[in-house]
Amino acid sequence: MTKRDYSLLLEGSGARREIGVLLLHGLGGTPLELKTVARGLSAHGFTVSCPQLAGHCGTSEDLLATRWADWFASAECALSELEARCHTVIVGGLSIGAVLALRLAAAHPSRIDGLTLFAPTLRYDGWSMPWYRFVLWAALYGWHYGHVGVAERPPYGIKDENIRSVVVSALHSGKSAEVGLVHTPLGAMREGHKLVRDVKRRLASIKTPTLLIHPREDDISDLSNAHRLQRKLGGLVECVVLDDSYHIITIDRQRDVVIERTADFIAFIERQRSGEVEPALRHATMAAE
Repeated sequence: MTKRDYSLLLEGSGARREIGVLLLHGLGGTPLELKTVARGLSAHGFTVSCPQLAGHCGTSEDLLATRWADWFASAECALSELEARCHTVIVGGLSIGAVLALRLAAAHPSRIDGLTLFAPTLRYDGWSMPWYRFVLWAALYGWHYGHVGVAERPPYGIKDENIRSVVVSALHSGKSAEVGLVHTPLGAMREGHKLVRDVKRRLASIKTPTLLIHPREDDISDLSNAHRLQRKLGGLVECVVLDDSYHIITIDRQRDVVIERTADFIAFIERQRSGEVEPALRHATMAAE
């Protein structure tokens, strides 16, 4: 039986429907973790695509059967499909999805007009990460450990207790297609680590205008991840620091801030393309209330 495709495509409206936004979910995650932001951006008129990455929305075995190059191929395919609809394309993602977006910008700089990176994860160094994570990383490249799973743990990247309870209930009811896997296999994390290493070497070559949105209290990937990208990327970068969210900012308390700041950035890119504004972005880090 063919596995269901949980990809999302939301058509835009009016003059903005030809501005496309490609959003990539995180490792072990699903397109549904981006659904709220996708709907919000679509309400602003943009066409939004959230593809299902290879190996995701199924079992741990499905994920282990893929490599990061397969996830990247899914993203490239979605980029081509969105280009067929839109004259302007913005690419972004959540967590490792943001790293995939960076890889797309490095590989196809002329095809991508802007980057929107939500809680980008170069390192799993947030405040809730266990002390023994160093042991896990030491075991990461032991092939016989590939099937060992790293369990999701409180607060599950979500500060809002009501939203968290809904997600946790879905996690433990086996709805991996909706909220992702309860355990992320070390083999998949190894592939994510390879992706990060590849992208780090390319950061200075990425000149694409970039919006970074990262929570100050990120439980999965510390704010230093965003600061590092701000320093290393070769283009102009705007960074928004959220003050009331954890890692999964696309569904947490400040999801509306994420939508509005992203919409403003995309509108800025479009004005820049049309020559209405000078080709520059603000450098300052802004705290979002």
